[in-house]
Amino acid sequence: MQHLARTLDTRSAILLVVSGIIGSGVFKKVAPMAAELGSPILVVGCWIAAGLVSLAGALTYAEMAGMFPQSGGEYVYFKHVYGKLFAFLYGWGAFTVMRTATIAALAHIFGQSLISLTNVPDAFVEVAVKSVATLLILFLSLVNYRGITVAEGLSRILIYLIFIAVAIIAVLGFRANTGSLLNLTHALPRPNTSAYGSLLGSLVVASLGAFWGYEGWNQIGYIGEEIKHPQRNLPIALSVGTSIVVAIYVLLNVVYVYVLPIETLAGLANTPGKIAAVEVVREAAGPTGAIFISILILITTSNSTNASILMPARVFYAMARDGLFFKAAATIHPRYKTPSVAILLQSLWALIMVWSGSFDQLTDMLVFASFIFYGATALGVLILRSQQPQLERPYRVFPIIPAFFCGCCVLLVIMTLINQPREAFTGLGLIATGLPFYWVWRKRAI
Repeated sequence: MQHLARTLDTRSAILLVVSGIIGSGVFKKVAPMAAELGSPILVVGCWIAAGLVSLAGALTYAEMAGMFPQSGGEYVYFKHVYGKLFAFLYGWGAFTVMRTATIAALAHIFGQSLISLTNVPDAFVEVAVKSVATLLILFLSLVNYRGITVAEGLSRILIYLIFIAVAIIAVLGFRANTGSLLNLTHALPRPNTSAYGSLLGSLVVASLGAFWGYEGWNQIGYIGEEIKHPQRNLPIALSVGTSIVVAIYVLLNVVYVYVLPIETLAGLANTPGKIAAVEVVREAAGPTGAIFISILILITTSNSTNASILMPARVFYAMARDGLFFKAAATIHPRYKTPSVAILLQSLWALIMVWSGSFDQLTDMLVFASFIFYGATALGVLILRSQQPQLERPYRVFPIIPAFFCGCCVLLVIMTLINQPREAFTGLGLIATGLPFYWVWRKRAI
């Protein structure tokens, strides 16, 4: 059996974790969160809480990643814990909903951000945005097709630029004449228009926005087969990379609520074409600052799109290698040593989503679907501890952490079922469409 080459070191793995997470969410989600909660402390608190939950998830995944450092991430973990059917449903969900929709959404946001800097007539804006998104997906797929070191090198350059830009935004924000510590404590009256009735419901819905910002921390497990000394480096990459992102996200959101009062941020949620972070930096540094952060959003979305193309393709490659996906997806390019066909299939489906516009609806289901499988992984850690204590565990997480993370996942799934049942059941239905394919592929693989 062919295997992918181990070429990535510890630093590369950490930076890929950061690249897989930082996208558009941290720049845009503060506005709807402010409108839903009406309190800067609650907004920042949601980002902190979501970050801590994500960090607990990363530490939980670190144990699994150390035990099973092969291509495929959760697909491999689930095979060992729950069997091939559940593992397949995860992989199918990643292909139909969770990962390809992420690629389409990020590329579309890149297109929106780029076109907003031009004078394209309104009648042609949507076509222009989709065309730019298409070109970005094709270009980055080609980069990934030609080798993981090429794709990782591009990602490394972009993430260093992001680090520098975040530091500049923090300095500009805290030196802004309009900034005030009073903005951090000033809250709006509890809005009667809140769609979810209770404070707990609003907190859960607002947290979904924060969790969308943190989405992608688990993707490094997909490329376990291509990381040097994975039993050591995967746990380090997950914990350190996620911690870096939590620090960046909390810093940026404190800047937002320091510069603009909560009512201004909340008002941006109902203003089409306005991005909260752009308005914050415009307030702090004028039109030049707005252009600066618009360029930063282009960099972050392109970098996150690159990471979202690079890593999930390995899931479909692993499935095909087991005979549970299109057979050609198991191909390793003889020269570039990449899962070339899996990358092309993934990009084709993402492009279909871009032009159909379906990703707008699917991204609402991403967090819900993801947390079902996150919780299953956390439960799997505890099951394996009980049933197979003899397995070598290069990294062992404190048992309370996977138990806590699993409980958070269950709470979020239940609250989503209560507050957004249509999105939740639609997401489950899309994942269930894989069942006929499973029976066909399973029969052929026997």
